[in-house]
Amino acid sequence: MLNINIICVGKLKEDYLRAACVEYQKRLGAFCRLNIIELTPARLPDNPNDSQIAAALADEGDRILAKIANGDAVFAMCIEGKMFSSEALSAEIDKLAVGGFGSVSFVIGGSHGLDPRVKSRAKIRLSMSPMTFPHQLARVMLLEQIYRSFMISSGGKYHK
Repeated sequence: MLNINIICVGKLKEDYLRAACVEYQKRLGAFCRLNIIELTPARLPDNPNDSQIAAALADEGDRILAKIANGDAVFAMCIEGKMFSSEALSAEIDKLAVGGFGSVSFVIGGSHGLDPRVKSRAKIRLSMSPMTFPHQLARVMLLEQIYRSFMISSGGKYHK
């Protein structure tokens, strides 16, 4: 069974988002071992300058990279990434599982994005949309798409 890790900067604050994540975690239990790793965001002043943001991203990047195993396939969630259809994401996850990857890690950064080292470590830079979403909502959307991917692979009716 494939391990799916969701490594994210920040915690879910809203009850309705937590409830949605719990629901998808239950559903995904039939298809994979899901692990959600929440990292504390780096502290920044109210109006950070570029060097303060870079330092915060580097700190978060260190902690993200420490959670990624050497053999993991990594998807970095970033706006400049490639957009996949649900079917293409499903095929990519299938390809990784068949190709010998035991774990796939999806990384969601904080409000300032991801450190360039995390993006470099990624096999795929993945974008959900050119629109901007709250990071907490992005987690729910990602879990839903991973669930949809497994349903597509298994021939389930959810995708239709």
